[in-house]
Amino acid sequence: MNIKNVLLRHKNTVVVVCVLLIAALLLACSLIAHNSTPAANDDEPQADSNINPNYREIMENGANALPPGTETMADNTITTSTPAAKTETTAPSGSVPATTVKPTAGSTTVAPTHRQSIQYATAVRPATQADYSEQWDLGYLVAIDNPDKTYACAKVTLTDEDRDLLERLCMGEFGSGGFIGASLIAQAVKDAMCFDGFTSVADVITECHYTGDTDIGTNDECRQAVRYIFDENHDAVQHRILYMYNPSMVDSDFHESQNFILSYGGVRFFDRWGY
Repeated sequence: MNIKNVLLRHKNTVVVVCVLLIAALLLACSLIAHNSTPAANDDEPQADSNINPNYREIMENGANALPPGTETMADNTITTSTPAAKTETTAPSGSVPATTVKPTAGSTTVAPTHRQSIQYATAVRPATQADYSEQWDLGYLVAIDNPDKTYACAKVTLTDEDRDLLERLCMGEFGSGGFIGASLIAQAVKDAMCFDGFTSVADVITECHYTGDTDIGTNDECRQAVRYIFDENHDAVQHRILYMYNPSMVDSDFHESQNFILSYGGVRFFDRWGY
């Protein structure tokens, strides 16, 4: 009896054995791959090495978690107010592009001499990595290789109405980004107030075309982010940010034509070129 006849006689058994062997091989490969890949931690925002290692302490304790002597970025203070009648000014976009950019004149938040001295970073990554620890020690949550060391934004004092609205906006725009994502949104709103003269969160939402749902409530991380960025006058990143979008949700040639600053949690943040 040759092998061919044996296989034909027991072909069903042979098929079953082959299927079992293939299944066992696939299972073994899957286990090996799983064991060789670090387990994801849902509590971590992302695995990037530029995230401030003390961000959790900062989230919980604010400025108390920073090195002694750490100062806020500016002494000037502005206070938000109830939204007034809309002007003809068209502000830069937050979530989607605006057609024109006409910064509000007469803003008192940053001195003109400072505005003229600002050196805006370029989208080209420098050859030498920046000192991340220097940025972290200053309280920035995400270090970048093209920081603007002249960047400063006045402290903005929020009304109760604006605080509530901003906390909900942070949740609606980037709630999935946790404390850091919410802080980036809060900084973008504060930068719009400092550099474009908006005096309320509602105006920023309207004129900068934010589309995040403000009816879904908020959470502690968003409240802590607003406290850190506004009450304690710190920033998420050492650079002005005015635009952001999620490329997995929409294509935007406008955003990609701007001054790219960083990407976090799939959301890309930009400054505009020039003042």
